[in-house]
Amino acid sequence: MSWDPYAALGVSRDASEAEIKAAYRKQAKALHPDLHPGDADKANRFKRASAAFDILGDAEKRKRYDRGEIDADGNELARGFGGGTGSPFGGSGGFQGDPFEDILGGLFGRGGGGRRRAGPVRGQDVRYRAEVDFLDAVTGASRRFTMADGRNLDVKIPAGLESGQTLRLKSQGGQSPTGGPPGDALLEVTVRPHPSFERRGADLHMALPISLKQAVEGDKVEVDTPTGRVTVKIPEGSNTGQKLRLKGRGVQLSPTPGHLYARLEIVLKDPKDAKLKALVKEL
Repeated sequence: MSWDPYAALGVSRDASEAEIKAAYRKQAKALHPDLHPGDADKANRFKRASAAFDILGDAEKRKRYDRGEIDADGNELARGFGGGTGSPFGGSGGFQGDPFEDILGGLFGRGGGGRRRAGPVRGQDVRYRAEVDFLDAVTGASRRFTMADGRNLDVKIPAGLESGQTLRLKSQGGQSPTGGPPGDALLEVTVRPHPSFERRGADLHMALPISLKQAVEGDKVEVDTPTGRVTVKIPEGSNTGQKLRLKGRGVQLSPTPGHLYARLEIVLKDPKDAKLKALVKEL
């Protein structure tokens, strides 16, 4: 974890609900941006205190955090699209009602002489880890995935997506506790490997088995590529290790796709064939 909500509020891990609420009220009064316009440091500390209260002020979230099921930002890791264990800020509450209404209402007042009340706060982002099909990452795709909370999310997978990159789904994260806009869903991607293709930058590489006869005499063979089946000409007198370039059949980046390189591998149908042995002896 990058930070500890208990430390952010200055309370112990066995603090009561009243102690947590009092600690947040104290920090809210001391750090609220309306009292310190232009002070970025206090604004960031206020955001951190608010995020800590969002976890510890909700009985269910606090239990899940203490059990190590979510981190300090409320994020939990999923096993991947369609089968993950994510839960974007569901659960029941500990403190009822709007905490900002209760804590900050008296600070800024409701009458004409008081300062204005704090505006709506954006919901928290929810982070998942997700696996993406190799070919979808090569060609690009649109997929609908069912998350652990039952929601269906339409996800556009861009061509060229790589493991470690993050897809941001706007407004698909946690709901705001004060009526503000929802947060985003952040999907950290792992691209599954493919049994036939290997990616190197924008290019793809594959092995293309051919017979000894095809290598010697040449031939035309059908090859399955990520963008469809194509006919490839095997030159006469080919050898293992020779590469054939299939232009534009690699990662479908715009405006210039990568290439697919097929490495020829001569495969003997029957290495113990008597005629083959005789031919080798003759040569």
